[in-house]
Amino acid sequence: MDNLFKIEIITPMGVIYEGDIKSVTLPGSEGEFGVLKNHAALVSSLKSGIIDIEKNDSNHELIAIDAGHVKVDEDKTSVLAKGAVWISGSDESEIQKNLAKAKELIKSMSSDNIALAATFSKIDNIKG
Repeated sequence: MDNLFKIEIITPMGVIYEGDIKSVTLPGSEGEFGVLKNHAALVSSLKSGIIDIEKNDSNHELIAIDAGHVKVDEDKTSVLAKGAVWISGSDESEIQKNLAKAKELIKSMSSDNIALAATFSKIDNIKG
């Protein structure tokens, strides 16, 4: 499909997500922003929060990060994060465990109470 672009999310532990996607919403240091294919090139710092990835089938993958940077090109988005937790799992207990890890990761890095509350609200609305 020609509306897809590549994304990679990398931590010091290695690549945690890689694939072709429709869109991504990122927690920029100046506020959330979305990226689609052919977005203007940019580099931005990221604050702790949720990366929302929309896949080709319109399903979403959520990844919590503590901080990092993103490089956006027309055909590829690369996220370098200090730490990340992929909020998914094969069963309800695994999803709940990953949600708890995501909250701890974000809580350990964020001093912005409003951003923290908004991020926790997103996490709390995730259904397993």
